Amino acid sequence: MNIFLDYESFGEHQWAETGIFDFMKALPKQIFASTNFTFSTPTQIAAKLQPVAAVNVPHPISWADEERDLTAWLGNEMQDEAFDSLYKLVHKVRNIKNKEIQKDWLYLQTSDHFYYMCTKWFSDGTVHKYFNPYGTPYEAFINYMNILSDFIGRVERYNENKTEERETFILPDPAGYIKSTVKSKATATSKPKVKTAKTEQKKSVDFEVIFSLSKKELKDFTEKLDVKDLAYSLYDKAEDEIEKLRKNLPAAYRLELNKLMKEIGKPRKAIIESYKNKVNDLLKSLF
Repeated sequence: MNIFLDYESFGEHQWAETGIFDFMKALPKQIFASTNFTFSTPTQIAAKLQPVAAVNVPHPISWADEERDLTAWLGNEMQDEAFDSLYKLVHKVRNIKNKEIQKDWLYLQTSDHFYYMCTKWFSDGTVHKYFNPYGTPYEAFINYMNILSDFIGRVERYNENKTEERETFILPDPAGYIKSTVKSKATATSKPKVKTAKTEQKKSVDFEVIFSLSKKELKDFTEKLDVKDLAYSLYDKAEDEIEKLRKNLPAAYRLELNKLMKEIGKPRKAIIESYKNKVNDLLKSLF
Protein backbone atom coordinates (compact mmCIF):
# COMPACT_ATOMS: atom_id res chain seq x y z
CA MET A 1 0.00 0.00 0.00
CA ASN A 2 1.36 3.39 -1.00
CA ILE A 3 0.12 6.61 0.60
CA PHE A 4 1.27 9.73 -1.23
CA LEU A 5 1.07 13.09 0.53
CA ASP A 6 2.29 16.47 -0.65
CA TYR A 7 4.58 18.31 1.74
CA GLU A 8 1.94 21.04 1.84
CA SER A 9 -0.24 18.58 3.77
CA PHE A 10 1.93 19.27 6.80
CA GLY A 11 1.50 22.79 8.08
CA GLU A 12 -0.67 23.97 5.15
CA HIS A 13 -3.69 21.67 4.74
CA GLN A 14 -3.19 20.44 8.31
CA TRP A 15 -2.07 23.32 10.50
CA ALA A 16 0.31 22.89 13.43
CA GLU A 17 -2.64 23.32 15.80
CA THR A 18 -4.08 19.98 14.61
CA GLY A 19 -1.07 18.15 16.09
CA ILE A 20 0.15 16.97 12.69
CA PHE A 21 3.83 17.57 13.53
CA ASP A 22 3.56 15.73 16.86
CA PHE A 23 1.92 12.86 14.99
CA MET A 24 4.74 12.68 12.44
CA LYS A 25 7.34 12.80 15.20
CA ALA A 26 5.74 9.88 17.06
CA LEU A 27 4.87 7.76 13.99
CA PRO A 28 8.23 5.99 13.33
CA LYS A 29 8.62 4.86 16.93
CA GLN A 30 5.11 3.38 16.99
CA ILE A 31 5.63 1.60 13.65
CA PHE A 32 8.92 0.04 14.77
CA ALA A 33 7.39 -1.02 18.10
CA SER A 34 4.24 -2.60 16.64
CA THR A 35 5.25 -3.98 13.21
CA ASN A 36 8.19 -5.24 11.17
CA PHE A 37 7.76 -2.41 8.65
CA THR A 38 10.74 -0.33 7.54
CA PHE A 39 11.22 3.03 5.82
CA SER A 40 12.99 3.42 2.47
CA THR A 41 13.69 6.27 0.10
CA PRO A 42 12.79 5.92 -3.61
CA THR A 43 16.50 5.55 -4.42
CA GLN A 44 16.87 2.68 -1.94
CA ILE A 45 13.81 0.90 -3.34
CA ALA A 46 15.07 1.30 -6.92
CA ALA A 47 18.41 -0.24 -5.89
CA LYS A 48 16.73 -3.29 -4.34
CA LEU A 49 14.00 -4.03 -6.88
CA GLN A 50 13.92 -4.49 -10.63
CA PRO A 51 11.32 -2.86 -12.95
CA VAL A 52 8.54 -5.19 -14.10
CA ALA A 53 7.40 -3.25 -17.17
CA ALA A 54 7.65 0.03 -19.05
CA VAL A 55 5.10 2.77 -18.48
CA ASN A 56 3.84 4.55 -21.58
CA VAL A 57 3.34 8.28 -20.96
CA PRO A 58 2.59 9.84 -24.39
CA HIS A 59 1.86 13.30 -23.00
CA PRO A 60 2.70 15.20 -19.77
CA ILE A 61 0.63 14.40 -16.68
CA SER A 62 0.30 15.82 -13.17
CA TRP A 63 -1.66 15.38 -9.95
CA ALA A 64 -3.36 18.75 -10.40
CA ASP A 65 -7.14 19.20 -10.66
CA GLU A 66 -9.64 16.79 -12.24
CA GLU A 67 -7.84 16.61 -15.59
CA ARG A 68 -4.50 15.51 -14.10
CA ASP A 69 -2.67 17.26 -16.94
CA LEU A 70 -0.89 20.60 -17.47
CA THR A 71 -4.01 22.76 -17.78
CA ALA A 72 -3.45 24.13 -14.28
CA TRP A 73 -0.39 25.91 -15.74
CA LEU A 74 -1.00 25.99 -19.51
CA GLY A 75 -4.76 26.00 -19.88
CA ASN A 76 -5.66 29.44 -21.20
CA GLU A 77 -4.37 32.17 -23.54
CA MET A 78 -2.81 34.23 -20.76
CA GLN A 79 -0.73 31.29 -19.56
CA ASP A 80 0.29 30.39 -23.12
CA GLU A 81 1.35 33.95 -23.90
CA ALA A 82 3.36 34.27 -20.68
CA PHE A 83 5.00 30.88 -21.25
CA ASP A 84 5.87 31.56 -24.91
CA SER A 85 7.18 35.06 -24.14
CA LEU A 86 9.45 33.63 -21.44
CA TYR A 87 10.98 30.85 -23.52
CA LYS A 88 11.55 33.01 -26.58
CA LEU A 89 14.46 34.37 -24.51
CA VAL A 90 16.16 31.02 -24.01
CA HIS A 91 18.90 31.47 -26.64
CA LYS A 92 19.73 35.02 -25.53
CA VAL A 93 19.87 34.11 -21.84
CA ARG A 94 22.10 31.11 -22.55
CA ASN A 95 24.74 33.46 -23.91
CA ILE A 96 24.82 35.71 -20.85
CA LYS A 97 27.43 35.07 -18.19
CA ASN A 98 25.82 37.07 -15.41
CA LYS A 99 24.76 35.46 -12.12
CA GLU A 100 21.90 37.88 -11.41
CA ILE A 101 20.31 37.37 -14.82
CA GLN A 102 20.75 33.60 -14.55
CA LYS A 103 19.14 33.60 -11.10
CA ASP A 104 16.18 35.73 -12.19
CA TRP A 105 15.75 33.55 -15.31
CA LEU A 106 15.27 30.52 -13.06
CA TYR A 107 12.88 32.40 -10.75
CA LEU A 108 10.73 33.41 -13.73
CA GLN A 109 10.31 29.74 -14.65
CA THR A 110 8.71 28.87 -11.30
CA SER A 111 5.46 27.06 -12.06
CA ASP A 112 3.49 29.04 -9.45
CA HIS A 113 3.55 32.12 -11.70
CA PHE A 114 1.49 30.27 -14.31
CA TYR A 115 -0.65 28.51 -11.70
CA TYR A 116 -1.82 31.91 -10.43
CA MET A 117 -3.13 32.74 -13.93
CA CYS A 118 -5.47 29.74 -14.00
CA THR A 119 -9.12 30.62 -14.78
CA LYS A 120 -10.73 27.31 -13.79
CA TRP A 121 -13.90 27.43 -11.74
CA PHE A 122 -16.04 24.92 -9.79
CA SER A 123 -14.15 22.66 -7.35
CA ASP A 124 -10.74 23.18 -8.98
CA GLY A 125 -11.19 26.93 -8.95
CA THR A 126 -11.52 26.91 -5.17
CA VAL A 127 -8.11 25.28 -4.82
CA HIS A 128 -6.48 27.77 -7.20
CA LYS A 129 -8.03 30.68 -5.33
CA TYR A 130 -6.91 29.31 -1.97
CA PHE A 131 -3.25 29.30 -3.00
CA ASN A 132 -3.37 32.52 -5.04
CA PRO A 133 -1.99 35.78 -3.57
CA TYR A 134 -3.68 37.78 -6.37
CA GLY A 135 -7.28 38.92 -6.42
CA THR A 136 -7.82 37.59 -9.96
CA PRO A 137 -5.85 35.55 -12.54
CA TYR A 138 -5.72 38.68 -14.69
CA GLU A 139 -3.83 40.57 -11.99
CA ALA A 140 -1.34 37.69 -11.84
CA PHE A 141 -0.88 37.85 -15.63
CA ILE A 142 -0.40 41.63 -15.73
CA ASN A 143 2.07 41.57 -12.83
CA TYR A 144 4.08 38.72 -14.37
CA MET A 145 4.22 40.32 -17.83
CA ASN A 146 5.36 43.64 -16.32
CA ILE A 147 8.20 41.86 -14.52
CA LEU A 148 9.04 39.84 -17.63
CA SER A 149 9.10 43.04 -19.70
CA ASP A 150 11.66 44.51 -17.32
CA PHE A 151 13.72 41.31 -17.49
CA ILE A 152 13.63 41.36 -21.31
CA GLY A 153 14.96 44.93 -21.21
CA ARG A 154 17.86 43.84 -19.00
CA VAL A 155 18.68 40.95 -21.32
CA GLU A 156 18.60 43.18 -24.39
CA ARG A 157 20.80 45.84 -22.77
CA TYR A 158 23.29 43.22 -21.64
CA ASN A 159 23.53 41.72 -25.12
CA GLU A 160 23.97 45.16 -26.69
CA ASN A 161 26.78 46.09 -24.29
CA LYS A 162 28.56 42.75 -24.32
CA THR A 163 31.86 43.03 -26.20
CA GLU A 164 33.96 40.23 -24.72
CA GLU A 165 34.03 36.55 -25.52
CA ARG A 166 31.20 34.67 -23.88
CA GLU A 167 30.27 31.07 -23.27
CA THR A 168 26.85 29.41 -23.23
CA PHE A 169 25.36 28.40 -19.86
CA ILE A 170 23.67 24.99 -19.67
CA LEU A 171 20.19 25.64 -18.21
CA PRO A 172 17.06 23.56 -17.54
CA ASP A 173 15.45 23.29 -20.97
CA PRO A 174 11.92 21.84 -21.23
CA ALA A 175 11.71 22.66 -24.92
CA GLY A 176 14.62 20.31 -25.68
CA TYR A 177 17.04 22.78 -27.26
CA ILE A 178 20.45 21.42 -28.22
CA LYS A 179 23.20 22.26 -25.72
CA SER A 180 26.08 24.06 -27.38
CA THR A 181 28.92 26.47 -26.73
CA VAL A 182 28.75 29.81 -28.48
CA LYS A 183 31.76 32.09 -28.72
CA SER A 184 31.52 35.48 -30.34
CA LYS A 185 33.15 38.88 -30.53
CA ALA A 186 30.41 41.52 -30.69
CA THR A 187 32.72 44.39 -31.61
CA ALA A 188 32.16 47.27 -33.96
CA THR A 189 35.14 46.12 -36.06
CA SER A 190 33.87 42.57 -36.54
CA LYS A 191 33.92 41.51 -40.19
CA PRO A 192 30.51 40.52 -41.57
CA LYS A 193 30.26 36.91 -42.76
CA VAL A 194 30.11 36.47 -46.51
CA LYS A 195 26.81 34.91 -47.53
CA THR A 196 27.08 32.25 -50.19
CA ALA A 197 24.34 30.57 -52.17
CA LYS A 198 24.92 27.40 -50.18
CA THR A 199 24.54 29.07 -46.77
CA GLU A 200 21.46 30.96 -47.92
CA GLN A 201 19.90 27.72 -49.12
CA LYS A 202 20.66 25.97 -45.84
CA LYS A 203 19.23 28.85 -43.83
CA SER A 204 15.99 28.73 -45.80
CA VAL A 205 15.29 25.09 -44.92
CA ASP A 206 12.29 24.80 -42.61
CA PHE A 207 9.87 22.18 -41.34
CA GLU A 208 7.71 22.19 -44.51
CA VAL A 209 10.59 20.67 -46.46
CA ILE A 210 9.80 17.32 -44.88
CA PHE A 211 6.71 16.94 -47.08
CA SER A 212 8.78 17.17 -50.29
CA LEU A 213 11.51 14.65 -49.37
CA SER A 214 11.93 11.56 -51.51
CA LYS A 215 11.59 8.03 -50.11
CA LYS A 216 15.37 7.65 -49.91
CA GLU A 217 15.79 11.03 -48.21
CA LEU A 218 13.03 10.18 -45.72
CA LYS A 219 14.67 6.83 -45.00
CA ASP A 220 17.97 8.52 -44.17
CA PHE A 221 16.15 11.23 -42.22
CA THR A 222 14.01 8.89 -40.08
CA GLU A 223 17.07 6.82 -39.14
CA LYS A 224 18.21 9.86 -37.17
CA LEU A 225 14.77 11.06 -36.03
CA ASP A 226 12.86 9.70 -33.03
CA VAL A 227 9.36 8.79 -34.20
CA LYS A 228 7.93 10.56 -31.13
CA ASP A 229 9.45 13.87 -32.29
CA LEU A 230 7.78 13.52 -35.68
CA ALA A 231 4.40 12.48 -34.21
CA TYR A 232 4.14 15.60 -32.02
CA SER A 233 5.43 17.95 -34.71
CA LEU A 234 2.75 16.73 -37.15
CA TYR A 235 -0.14 17.14 -34.73
CA ASP A 236 -1.50 20.40 -36.17
CA LYS A 237 -0.78 19.64 -39.83
CA ALA A 238 -3.51 18.94 -42.41
CA GLU A 239 -4.49 15.28 -42.81
CA ASP A 240 -3.75 15.25 -46.57
CA GLU A 241 -0.20 16.46 -45.91
CA ILE A 242 0.34 13.83 -43.24
CA GLU A 243 -1.04 11.08 -45.49
CA LYS A 244 1.29 12.12 -48.32
CA LEU A 245 4.24 11.90 -45.92
CA ARG A 246 3.12 8.52 -44.52
CA LYS A 247 3.20 6.90 -47.97
CA ASN A 248 6.92 7.61 -48.32
CA LEU A 249 7.93 6.52 -44.81
CA PRO A 250 9.55 3.13 -44.12
CA ALA A 251 6.84 0.59 -43.17
CA ALA A 252 7.92 -0.05 -39.57
CA TYR A 253 8.40 3.65 -38.90
CA ARG A 254 4.98 4.42 -40.42
CA LEU A 255 3.23 1.87 -38.17
CA GLU A 256 4.88 3.29 -35.04
CA LEU A 257 3.99 6.84 -36.12
CA ASN A 258 0.32 5.91 -36.62
CA LYS A 259 0.21 4.33 -33.19
CA LEU A 260 1.77 7.33 -31.44
CA MET A 261 -0.44 9.88 -33.19
CA LYS A 262 -3.51 8.09 -31.83
CA GLU A 263 -2.09 8.18 -28.28
CA ILE A 264 -0.88 11.79 -28.17
CA GLY A 265 -4.16 13.34 -27.01
CA LYS A 266 -4.25 17.16 -27.20
CA PRO A 267 -0.76 18.59 -26.59
CA ARG A 268 -0.33 22.30 -25.93
CA LYS A 269 0.80 24.58 -28.75
CA ALA A 270 4.14 25.25 -27.04
CA ILE A 271 4.84 21.51 -26.83
CA ILE A 272 4.08 21.01 -30.54
CA GLU A 273 6.39 23.91 -31.44
CA SER A 274 9.24 22.53 -29.33
CA TYR A 275 9.11 19.18 -31.15
CA LYS A 276 8.79 20.95 -34.51
CA ASN A 277 11.95 22.93 -33.69
CA LYS A 278 13.83 19.69 -32.99
CA VAL A 279 12.75 18.24 -36.34
CA ASN A 280 13.64 21.50 -38.07
CA ASP A 281 17.13 21.52 -36.54
CA LEU A 282 17.75 18.02 -37.88
CA LEU A 283 16.46 19.01 -41.32
CA LYS A 284 18.86 21.94 -41.43
CA SER A 285 21.80 19.72 -40.49
CA LEU A 286 21.03 17.21 -43.24
CA PHE A 287 19.67 19.24 -46.16
